[in-house]
Amino acid sequence: MDYIYTDSLKTRLRRIEGQIRGVLRLMDEGKSCKDVVAQLSAVRNASDRALAQIVAENLQQCIMAEQEAGNKDTSKMVQEAIDLLVKSR
Repeated sequence: MDYIYTDSLKTRLRRIEGQIRGVLRLMDEGKSCKDVVAQLSAVRNASDRALAQIVAENLQQCIMAEQEAGNKDTSKMVQEAIDLLVKSR
């Protein structure tokens, strides 16, 4: 199955990429540990949200495909998605 990644997700990841460049700039400028850690925390939160969005969209696509194929029991897929999210933390 080919996965479809939305433009909004790609935009979210580009924003994270910009945040990482910002963290590097803070470090190059010798900014305080507090400033660097605050920005890295924002990167981590944004990354967690992107990860959750990827899993949710993928789960939705997989469930729809299974239902179209006649399989009504998608509980295993839901559990795999939950496990993936838990494992990522």
